[in-house]
Amino acid sequence: MDEKEDLKKIEDKISQCRNCSLWHYPKAVPGEGPINSRVMFVGEAPGYHESVQGRPFVGAAGKLLDQLLGSINLKRENVFIGNMLKHRPPDNRDPLPQEIEVCKPFLDGQIKAIKPEVIVTLGRFSMNKFLPEEYISQAHGRVRKINYLGLEQILFPLYHPAAGLRNGQILEALKTDFLALGRFLKTVTIDSGQTNNPSGLDKPKEEQLSLVN
Repeated sequence: MDEKEDLKKIEDKISQCRNCSLWHYPKAVPGEGPINSRVMFVGEAPGYHESVQGRPFVGAAGKLLDQLLGSINLKRENVFIGNMLKHRPPDNRDPLPQEIEVCKPFLDGQIKAIKPEVIVTLGRFSMNKFLPEEYISQAHGRVRKINYLGLEQILFPLYHPAAGLRNGQILEALKTDFLALGRFLKTVTIDSGQTNNPSGLDKPKEEQLSLVN
């Protein structure tokens, strides 16, 4: 199976999608990053600048995200960055349930193709995709192990950078959580499924994975 080809097919389907009214906005924003990304960032929906350029997180929130990535020596080009929705909602309103449902196969397909070891959610909508009953105010910055689409993955929920731009306390929480994410990525060990550790993060030393240079 050619995962890179699968990812391209998903992008093509996104560009041709007419299953909700959002396709009228300038450009689809499928997401970007290498097929071998070990870390995937998932936001909520594109904004104005994203819909013009067809790229995720290129506006003010994107600049903050770049700064936060830099604070933990993580390069944007080494991770996959995408959103729940692939087109911009009008006036940057919240995603509607039916829009999330329409776009679900696209994001799920990207997760299957990339198989990230760590999924970092940005904001409550993307967190609730994986943790539907939880609140971002309580879950942010806490490492979780999940099984999604038959894949064992690590989930790391964070506030959305746009929320950090509006609220100083959230911004400080974001900075703190990113530092925790950086420490975690330097030491994380991905479980093969055979462990007595309830956290599920142990693996023999020779198989440990460093996700940040």
